Amino acid sequence: MQADSAASFGRAPMPLEQAGLFLKAVSSLVGPSAGVARRFPARRTDYEVELVAIIGEASDIDPPRALDIVAGYAVGLDITVRGPEDRSFRKSLDTYTVVGPWMTSADDIPDPQALTMSLALNGVTKQHTSLRDMIAGVRALIAYASTFATLNPGDMIFTGTPAGVGPIGHGDVIVAEIDGIGRMQVAVRDHVES
Repeated sequence: MQADSAASFGRAPMPLEQAGLFLKAVSSLVGPSAGVARRFPARRTDYEVELVAIIGEASDIDPPRALDIVAGYAVGLDITVRGPEDRSFRKSLDTYTVVGPWMTSADDIPDPQALTMSLALNGVTKQHTSLRDMIAGVRALIAYASTFATLNPGDMIFTGTPAGVGPIGHGDVIVAEIDGIGRMQVAVRDHVES
C-alpha cells in the first residue's frame, strides 16, 4: 500500500478526518534513476516533495507508538496530472511515485518533524519547509492510516507537501532533498508509446 496525505501542510488547517488519505498504485513506484515520464503532455503535471515513512508492521496504532513501527524514511516525489479524475487515479500513473535515494533507518531519525525538505526545479528552489510546519504530524498520519488498514512491511506513507507546487515539463530536472535522509535528482521526459 502507498498512502498519501492531503492534510499535512497548508494555511488553513483541515482536520485529518476530513482531508483523509488516498491510495496510490504500486505500479507507479520507481527509483530516481527511472525519471518521470509525463503521460499527458497537454495537461498540467505537477511536482510535490514529501517525506516518506516506510512501515514495519502494525494495526490500530496509538499516536504515541506510531514511530515505533517505522522501519525507515526516504525522499518522495508525488507527481500529479491535473484533471477531473479521482486524485488516486491522477497520481498513480507509471513513474509518478518516485522514492529514494535510499531508505534511511528510523534509528537514525529520532524525530522526523525536526527535518527540513526542499525541491529545486532546474536549479531554482520551489519548495522549502521545516516538517515542524506539518498540520498533521507523522505520528498522527500513521495512527490514522492504521485505523483503516493493517500496515504491512514495506507500505509507504507519503506525508504531504508544502506550498510551492508547480508544473513540470519535458527536459526539466528535479532535485528533492530532506536533510538527514538524502538528495535525489530526477529527470522529466514525455512518455513515448511503444
